[in-house]
Amino acid sequence: MARRDRLVMLTTLAVLQILTIVIGVYAMTTDFNLSALTSGSAPTDPTASPAEGSPPVPVVTAGPVLAQLSAKSGDGPLPTKGTLTKQLASALGDDALGGRVGAVVLDTVTGEQLFAANPDTAITPASTTKIITCTAALAALGPDARLSTRVVQGTKPGTIVLVGGGDPMLAGPQATSSDYPKQASLNTLAARTAATLKAQGVRKVTLSYDDSLFTGNPKAPGWKPNYIPDGEVAPVHALMIDEGRQDPRFRAPRVQNPPQYAADAFAKLLAKQGVSVARSVRPAEAPAGAAELGRVDSAPLYALVEHTLTRSDNDLAEALMRHVAIKEGQQPSFGGGGKAVNAVLQRLGLAQNVSLSDGSGLSIRNRISPHALAKAIALAGAPQHPELRAIATGMPIAGFSGTLGNGRRFTGGDSKDQVGLVRAKTGTLNHINTLAGLATTKDGRLVTYAFMADQVPVNAEPVLDRLAAIVARS
Repeated sequence: MARRDRLVMLTTLAVLQILTIVIGVYAMTTDFNLSALTSGSAPTDPTASPAEGSPPVPVVTAGPVLAQLSAKSGDGPLPTKGTLTKQLASALGDDALGGRVGAVVLDTVTGEQLFAANPDTAITPASTTKIITCTAALAALGPDARLSTRVVQGTKPGTIVLVGGGDPMLAGPQATSSDYPKQASLNTLAARTAATLKAQGVRKVTLSYDDSLFTGNPKAPGWKPNYIPDGEVAPVHALMIDEGRQDPRFRAPRVQNPPQYAADAFAKLLAKQGVSVARSVRPAEAPAGAAELGRVDSAPLYALVEHTLTRSDNDLAEALMRHVAIKEGQQPSFGGGGKAVNAVLQRLGLAQNVSLSDGSGLSIRNRISPHALAKAIALAGAPQHPELRAIATGMPIAGFSGTLGNGRRFTGGDSKDQVGLVRAKTGTLNHINTLAGLATTKDGRLVTYAFMADQVPVNAEPVLDRLAAIVARS
């Protein structure tokens, strides 16, 4: 049975790659606009989130259909080790990679190490950190978990409290129709809350807000001073809208006080619904066991993970790390999050040579080994861990989606032939370039890999693309 489950997963990935290639050929031979694939429009996906407010549903996969196919994609012969080693070793000698490089290629079926160069060296991972954060989130919380934003009754009659649930993607009043996954909406929360209040005969309230779910410094150790002003990330809070963006259409500027900004926006929305709000909106903890007046839920966690990996969403990654901390009984802070993630990784057999100061990878203090990254991706295809599938499905596709679909990756003569065939998470900071993902070899064997360099002179992305292409061609 375990073998059949593995084949189902591997066949699913193979079919996704074939569909990607067909779309690519169509795009290049017709007037089809390729930007439709890379602009962030919502894909037609069996895991698309249900309508806001609907009850959680289990992850839907193509297993029952694909299980009837005779193909055994992923179980093809292993690539020739000698040839693979020679080609990868040659590429790893490129001066563009700098003085410290780690690499590993694993067979997904058996876990066998097909190639290794400093595989256990702890290297600064940049955004490939999100693979580890998301793996821990899926394992600890489950793929169907949701993040809830609520309004509850205050301590006195006529008082209400907006309670942040750690959903940074909560859509504010300026947000337009979102791409996948569908976001919870502050507008909807205001409408539901106003309806409850009116049913109680209440049309005037004093509003407070509760941001206490997360604790500690909102800025991580190892973040550079320009990250927040440049819009790379917002200060981490449990209550915010549009990931702390002043205008949801643009990455910057980020607001200085995300909870206050969200609460003020909520007050205005309540007024539009016919419930007036006292001018002063201040922080206050919600009373324990307070009656709920309104609630909105995020998309299920598997959809949030796919978004985090495809778009390399720093804000969502930081929120997920804190939710892992809460689940694991740690302080929901950067320090507590790092401890909690490591506890989950320990249970998965991944904790060796992993040390995190944040969940997004912006911190230059993070350290992860190539072997840990590649093994985490391999677990996503293991029959023992169906809860981790979103790690594989969330990977950007070379030349088409996310951080691999920006027109700058897999464009060289030594890598562009693998467009559509490589799935990987990128990592980029000053003097740091990493790439970790999965590919099916020419004979149909599914493998995972991680290539990492953190002493890069200028830019090593083309070399990393070449390394991944070599694996996919092997």
